[in-house]
Amino acid sequence: MSEQSGSRRGRGGGGAAARRAARTGGKAEQLPYIRRKIGEFEILDEEAMAIIETNADTILEEVGVEFRDDAEAIDMWRDAGADIQGERVHFPKGLCRELMKTAPSTFTQHARNAERSVEIGGKNTVFAPVYGPPFVRDLEGERRYATMEDFRNFVKMAYMAPAMHHSGGTVCEPVDVAVNKRHLDMVHAHMTLSDKPYMGSVTAPDRAADTVEMSKILFGEDFVDNNCVVTSLININSPMVMDDTMLGALKIYARAGQATIISPFIVGGAMSPVTVAGTLTQVLAEAQAAIAFSQLCRPGAPVIFGTFATSISMQSGAPAFGTPEPAQVLYGAAQFARKFNLPFRSGGSLTGSKIEDAQSAYESAHTIGPALLGGVNFVLHAAGWLEGGLVSSYEKFVMDCDQLAAQQKMAAGVDVSEHGQAMDAIREVGPGSHYLGCDHTQANFQTAFFRSTIADNNSFEQWQAEGEKSAPQRANEQARKWIAEHEAPPMDPAIREALDEYVARKKESMPDAFT
Repeated sequence: MSEQSGSRRGRGGGGAAARRAARTGGKAEQLPYIRRKIGEFEILDEEAMAIIETNADTILEEVGVEFRDDAEAIDMWRDAGADIQGERVHFPKGLCRELMKTAPSTFTQHARNAERSVEIGGKNTVFAPVYGPPFVRDLEGERRYATMEDFRNFVKMAYMAPAMHHSGGTVCEPVDVAVNKRHLDMVHAHMTLSDKPYMGSVTAPDRAADTVEMSKILFGEDFVDNNCVVTSLININSPMVMDDTMLGALKIYARAGQATIISPFIVGGAMSPVTVAGTLTQVLAEAQAAIAFSQLCRPGAPVIFGTFATSISMQSGAPAFGTPEPAQVLYGAAQFARKFNLPFRSGGSLTGSKIEDAQSAYESAHTIGPALLGGVNFVLHAAGWLEGGLVSSYEKFVMDCDQLAAQQKMAAGVDVSEHGQAMDAIREVGPGSHYLGCDHTQANFQTAFFRSTIADNNSFEQWQAEGEKSAPQRANEQARKWIAEHEAPPMDPAIREALDEYVARKKESMPDAFT
């Protein structure tokens, strides 16, 4: 298990519908990545931090981490001073943290549109879409295997969504394209249908290499050699295993100077201990080993300390989302990332619900909230995740993006400038009147409060007149609108031709493989 892994039409009409259309019509406004002006919530005191860090050092030294089926990696660790026992690497105390010091505390992932570039780390938060589901819940309400058309649709929606800062990676797994070729179409879609930053393929080292080569076509070889243009997800197979696939992709990206997200994949109780402190100890050990290895590949290579943690139903064995314990793991791991001066990644709008219902909303709220308050720098699965990561949902994607815009407002903090203090308004209105007509309100009524494009706050009668639509139905309409109105951002025709030729040539060079 890893992270890689009916038509609804209502009656229209009404002034409120027209106003909503005016707000959401045309090309979507693009919001910049978040620069948080609020503090981070910290759950561990200094004593707890010291205990967990000491325990992680003990695990690294006494238990070790397996680097499977990669003789080169073993040799690199031996040369670095680690104790090698077969494929098990044991790390002297302090070795990993010393190697990690060359990793940058922040870095810029460049987009082909410079206005869409993002800075990852520090007080910044970047939202990226759902990653990895093999199924979709489509606009007709059907749950089915994902196709390349679905993939392109999700890239279009991520491009159109104002609060989505990143195009993501495997926004769904297009099973109608051969396994050994689909990465070419996926990376091509990110490059051509969007000008936001994107993620690269990690399902095989040669697919990571294709991502780097395509990026050189898009940005230019010299630029890629000296700048980060790709971020990729490297899952650790918890407990404490790095397999040859992830190691191979990690080496390709790190040596090319491209970013990797080092992310233990944890289902607490199955892949880590049932306690928060025990899970944090394992996460810390696993992450340090892999982050240090990235610096063995290329000192200074950008890397993100990540964790994906959820709890398990002890009755059914199924993952459970939105529960307190994974949030506690997130808060604690984020503290260690800040201590190590590294960017931090965790999950976003997560749910085990099968449809876009109250469960999905509650669980998503209880996972995206900690991501912002914990100071996560790169939020993967920020929109569209359904059914424990098995499904990418069109409607939930839109509903989640609506809430990401609310998080953007929350992260801005409290304005205490002269304008924010509003003393002129308080003096103007005085006792017993109202603020609706005062100058301050009139000057700010369009931007004063966050306005959802999905929620309905009208009267019951108005809601009836507009077709008694639910939030998912309104999201369905918005998704259709985003897809229909999407226009691919301009691209140099010569670059587009070179990308098309590369994809065609690579596909022709090998037979289809579906396993």
